[in-house]
Amino acid sequence: MIRVLVVDDHPVVRSGLAGMLSVEDDLEVVGEAADGQEAVALAASLRPDVVLMDLRMPVLDGVAATAGIVGIVGTGPRVVVLTTYDTDADILRAVEAGATGYLLKDTPRAQLVAGVRAAARGETVLAPSVATRLVSSVRTATERPSAREAEVLSLVARGRSNAEVGRALSITEATVKTHLIRAFAKLGVADRTAAVTVARERGWIA
Repeated sequence: MIRVLVVDDHPVVRSGLAGMLSVEDDLEVVGEAADGQEAVALAASLRPDVVLMDLRMPVLDGVAATAGIVGIVGTGPRVVVLTTYDTDADILRAVEAGATGYLLKDTPRAQLVAGVRAAARGETVLAPSVATRLVSSVRTATERPSAREAEVLSLVARGRSNAEVGRALSITEATVKTHLIRAFAKLGVADRTAAVTVARERGWIA
């Protein structure tokens, strides 16, 4: 059972998301928060597997709340941003704060549910338009992954999880996610499998 915390300052949106997720046999909505501060407190006490996080909220915004939740001692919850905003600055701030994924509120129900499941497995989840913006903002046609990004991709290619990659390279899991997101953008892909495939085709990893 995947335990989910829903965070949004609009009650109707929270209720709608909770109702939509609760009908799935493997998903359980364990709590709802109306602002980032409440989200951090509930994440610490409820220990959900995944947090669906709005960005623009009172008291504490989604980026600051994401950083607080990811920093929880132990295996912190995976945070998936769910917002109407897809500017480059918003996307990069969320990723750098440690978000596992970035989806938009017009995401179809099936894709949102699949994204929650993927995030619970530690996989990066990006809306197609978000992946496109990252490609446009970070990648040039000839840009290669940095040495560190290549190291991360090499370990991912061996089947290592983000947490295992972090331990192997002595970096945080949030930093691993940041390297992966930037590598995805440079490679023009949206997931781990495609990143490994393209990187190998280009001879950037063994």
